[in-house]
Amino acid sequence: MLIMPFAPYLLFLVFITFTMMNYTNNNDRLREAKSTSAIREGYISVLDGNVWYRIVGASRKKIPLLILHGGPGVPHDYLESLELLSDERPIIFYDQLGCGNSDRPDDRSLWTIERFVEELAQVRAALQLKRVHVLGHSWGVMLATDYMLTKTPSGVVSLILSAPCLSAARFIADQKKYLLEFPKVIQQIVEESEASGDFSSSEYQDAKVQYDKLHTCRLDPWPECMTRAQKKAGIPVYEHMRGYGVTINGTLKNYERTDRLKELTTPALFTCGQYDKATPESTTYYHSLVSESEIAVFEDASHVHHIEKPQHYLQVVRDFLQRVERLS
Repeated sequence: MLIMPFAPYLLFLVFITFTMMNYTNNNDRLREAKSTSAIREGYISVLDGNVWYRIVGASRKKIPLLILHGGPGVPHDYLESLELLSDERPIIFYDQLGCGNSDRPDDRSLWTIERFVEELAQVRAALQLKRVHVLGHSWGVMLATDYMLTKTPSGVVSLILSAPCLSAARFIADQKKYLLEFPKVIQQIVEESEASGDFSSSEYQDAKVQYDKLHTCRLDPWPECMTRAQKKAGIPVYEHMRGYGVTINGTLKNYERTDRLKELTTPALFTCGQYDKATPESTTYYHSLVSESEIAVFEDASHVHHIEKPQHYLQVVRDFLQRVERLS
């Protein structure tokens, strides 16, 4: 008898509580949005097309951080956690030509290191990045390194070189060493596919999945930002330059810059995961060749250690940028 009269009142209390919770959450989101400052997106006309860019924290006053994604042809999405650094400085992403939100011209002759270096210079000029930090991941390290070696640009305050491949020969040798830890049947499947150039078999696909679970991303399941980047990838660019398979069999297969790393005088931070395809041994070797460099190895992490160990990675990067700026 007492329940009926109070039912409308109880419903009203529930409604008020739910409304206040939403109001609080929305205000929190609004404060968070304001704290990260403005977001700018758009397109930049570059050699042979238009590339898409995104700036988070556009009105921040500290020196911007420009992000170079990997692949080639794997767009910025998997690096989006770096947006959290926008509480201090502008964080700038762009999808290189041929992938993601950028134009995808059907011309294999465009997929060269030299063209991507020129594209980077044009992006920087269009965004008026007179002083800038540069962070490259995987192929982005190759791009950043060649930009520094071939363009001799001024105003690059520091380099962050994550999961670096600066010698294709070392990279290939490292992957073959990792393969020795797998069952013989997987080793044989990968070796036969690499030798023939045929990667279409379901057996190879299964073997590659097992390999990637240990050395590309150790999270299960893989985060949505990675699957989204895969869906938006520029496969023609990737296959032409990186090639398909565990090792490198595209046009980058002869890439070698260890003989020139001594020319890098910009402060640099090398990072890798304990089980990274860019092994701690090779990353340490690259670090030894750059006079003004530091290194951080992330335990129980692999190629995307910025995703696997996000808080640690962001703190290491944040501390490095702050140290460099205090000394610059």
